[in-house]
Amino acid sequence: MRIFLFGWLLLLTTPVWASAKIEHWQTAQGSRVYFIHTEDLPLVDIQVVFDAGSARDGEQYGVAALTAGLLDTGADKLNADAIAQSFDSVGAEFSTGSATDTATVALRSLTEPALLQKALTTMQAVITKPTFNPADFEREKKRTLAGLTQQQESPGDIANIAFSQALYGAHPYAHPDSGTLETVNKLTRDDVKRFYQRYYVASNAMVVIVGHLTQQQAADTAEQLLKGLAPGQKPEAIPDVMMPKSASTKHIPFPSTQTHVLIGLPGSYRKDPDYFNLYVGNHILGGGDLVSRLFSEVREKRGLAYSAASAFIPMLKPGPFLVSLQTRNDQAQQALDVARKTLADFIAQGPTEDEVNAAKKNIIGGFAMRFDTNKKLASYLSMIGFYQMPLDYLDTFKQQIEQVNAASIRDAFARRVKQDLLQTVTVGNAQ
Repeated sequence: MRIFLFGWLLLLTTPVWASAKIEHWQTAQGSRVYFIHTEDLPLVDIQVVFDAGSARDGEQYGVAALTAGLLDTGADKLNADAIAQSFDSVGAEFSTGSATDTATVALRSLTEPALLQKALTTMQAVITKPTFNPADFEREKKRTLAGLTQQQESPGDIANIAFSQALYGAHPYAHPDSGTLETVNKLTRDDVKRFYQRYYVASNAMVVIVGHLTQQQAADTAEQLLKGLAPGQKPEAIPDVMMPKSASTKHIPFPSTQTHVLIGLPGSYRKDPDYFNLYVGNHILGGGDLVSRLFSEVREKRGLAYSAASAFIPMLKPGPFLVSLQTRNDQAQQALDVARKTLADFIAQGPTEDEVNAAKKNIIGGFAMRFDTNKKLASYLSMIGFYQMPLDYLDTFKQQIEQVNAASIRDAFARRVKQDLLQTVTVGNAQ
């Protein structure tokens, strides 16, 4: 019955961002904590975030993802089934995962003390006492290798991997988060244990809590979750991203009916002063789905692709800016030419004021839906905390959007999207 009730509570979750006040402090071991109290439902979302994403792989591509994937396969005296059963018995949701910058352990639980305490005890064991059993390691490694083998049969995956390499070269952002067949094959259980011991430490941890708890309860929760972690040290800074020295075009033949096209270069980072101009501008260029210029030029006017889009993906260091589309092999060159011209025209001329006003209205109008549950709010709070954004980021977001205009967008794109540095990757059976 508890699980059934929990499901209904999820459906009834109401917007919380408007009254959100971010509290921030450090644990006794120096880990940062970010907390938002919400009133509506007896739920709490917790994320423990480590600077332990694939950018920390070194030469062992894939070790960060493999480590995160193994955390909940065994901890202390619990195996994977016992861990899952422990969370299920109190109606809690639990997950682990990693990305380029971060590794995250997440929990969603009811706040009734007995239920929450059991969930927290299990979560703390997963974080601080993973066993990395040999059998679990071999199984997860084989699963990863199977996934990497499948990637070689996907033109989209092949394009993404080649695109990252074109943009980032030898930088830690260049390789796939899950690694490569060659590097994962070489990984051992000891490699995973060493990665865990180096990066899953208190000085490299951040706790995010959003839900129906008092600040004291949140503080106690954070202390409990990290109790038992070695103090450790923060890792060295990730190297700066170097821009490509010149433009390049790479075609990878693949026996597919469609050609995948990616165009771009290193773009924006989380604390980028140009972020809001680039964000609104991209909404007009290719981020606004059916109303964007790329969609109009490539799809609506010429029928060259089902969709065409663009995006800035900000990270700790400049993440990719990309224009992407898929098209029939015999139309690949035409679609590529149209996409390039659309981008060039946008950089040269900028958007119209009408386009800017429509984009700002659309972005601000949908703003509340980004934080209409505790879980979504926790994800944004993790972003604010990990990248050390201003604590009033959510409060000032609308104001920042409203300050953007056509001239500021044109200026930002002209400075940040250099056409003579664009990297182009195509994968398919195009000539």
